[in-house]
Amino acid sequence: MPYRRMSELSWAEIVRRVHERAHFLCEYCQTSRRITGQAMHVDHINPDGDDTLDNLCLACGNCNLSKSRATSAPDPTTGKMAPLFDPRNQIWSEHFEWMPDGTRLNGRTPTGRATIERLKINQDRVVDARAFWVFAGLHPPK
Repeated sequence: MPYRRMSELSWAEIVRRVHERAHFLCEYCQTSRRITGQAMHVDHINPDGDDTLDNLCLACGNCNLSKSRATSAPDPTTGKMAPLFDPRNQIWSEHFEWMPDGTRLNGRTPTGRATIERLKINQDRVVDARAFWVFAGLHPPK
């Protein structure tokens, strides 16, 4: 395991700051912890990077476990490798948009499409859950 430089902050403080900075939303698929009631994960954007806030983001379990240690994936449209979305250095809306019914994400760029595919963001069980959230007026996030 590579050496990780720890922040001056305690891990509990880092976790709190990551949650608050993300407004309690997965920074990849925008799922809200407040809707699902599920624990969120603190993801290392660069898995070989350190534990500083610049290398951490909030991720739902589905996105974090599907991403694993990946930093790139094939763009399903072109077949070429593309970097995965980096919430610290990229703007979400430049790479993703909600489809009109609010249940599926559309990738606007190779990075967006590769991220959706690798993280299984539009898998059936997640889309089915989003349909309930949309019906309840809780999704997509504003």
